[in-house]
Amino acid sequence: MLRGIRIIEIEALGPAPFAAMMLADLGAEVICIHRKGTAAPPGMPERSILDRGKKSIALDLKNAQDLQIAQELIATADGLIEGFRPGVMERLGLGPTQMHQKNPKLIYGRMTGWGQQSARATQAGHDLNYIALSGALWSASAPNDTPLTPPTLVGDIGGGALYLVAGLLAGLLRAAETGVGTVVDAAIYDGSAHMMNLLMALRQAGGFGETRGENLLDGPHWSRTYLCKGGGYIAVQCFEPKFYAIFLAKLGLGDDPDFLHQFDKTLWPELTVRLSGRFAEHPREYWADMFNDCDACVTAVLSPAEAAQDAMNSRKTWLTQDGHLQAAPAPRFDDKIRPIGTSPYRDQHRAHILADLADRLTSSSKPKYPGGV
Repeated sequence: MLRGIRIIEIEALGPAPFAAMMLADLGAEVICIHRKGTAAPPGMPERSILDRGKKSIALDLKNAQDLQIAQELIATADGLIEGFRPGVMERLGLGPTQMHQKNPKLIYGRMTGWGQQSARATQAGHDLNYIALSGALWSASAPNDTPLTPPTLVGDIGGGALYLVAGLLAGLLRAAETGVGTVVDAAIYDGSAHMMNLLMALRQAGGFGETRGENLLDGPHWSRTYLCKGGGYIAVQCFEPKFYAIFLAKLGLGDDPDFLHQFDKTLWPELTVRLSGRFAEHPREYWADMFNDCDACVTAVLSPAEAAQDAMNSRKTWLTQDGHLQAAPAPRFDDKIRPIGTSPYRDQHRAHILADLADRLTSSSKPKYPGGV
């Protein structure tokens, strides 16, 4: 879908490489400028899944010759992704004003936690901090439990990487029409807050308030997970009355007077305790089989490795490549599964990238880069 689009990625952590991976999955040519003379960032492997489908060149952006290579590469690109703190790219000579002089159509993607301008713009932070202050963490977890979300999914990936991708794609569409680039300020704080608008719409309708445990998505006995015998978990979310009726029928509770009052908040704690005892009577697989072929909206809670073995993976959503389990590109187009790109070694494509750059500079009547191949 993005064939012919070139993205330059400056190596960073978390949401920035994820966003670049998604663009590569969509067919863009993504060139990652890895740090020269260093190993992968802490906690990341040498050949990361997040680098799949990309080309790699290692540069020292504090070296004048390497910096020139980076500038010329960016001048050939449709989009850029960087994840430094505000001001770092400007000090390197790679800021948006500087690069738009060389490439007016450039879509300059900036990935931060707190945004380019804010009360915390220069402060350190992580996924949990951003969503804590944005309001997105508030409703997480069951009542009386400490707020907890799946690591990175709400902040780094949902509120960060995916909003950066959306901004880049919107910018590319406008640039194709007008020839004018833009700066995408993708802040995890902003994106995670924006995702709360679905819940804010429920609040507008009176179905979601600020008191945890009293809302339709965080309080009911029919909207939570339960521990099963042997340690597995089952997920229940039969929101609509017709699905709730199926749920009760399967459990033999269709005539229980308390369970019939689905939306009575005063009963939710007691009914949660009753269902907790019920689900603890049998293993997860017992319940998964019971609810497998009906619309009760009850499913097992699976690990990624288990998901890869589940019947749902007939879609080949989970695949193993280069010895590592990973999810296939998404979304799909025309119901086709796109192949997963290979993850490069750091600096693997140096010769190819410099040769291509030299050809581009020559064809544009610019001086040939002296360090090219």
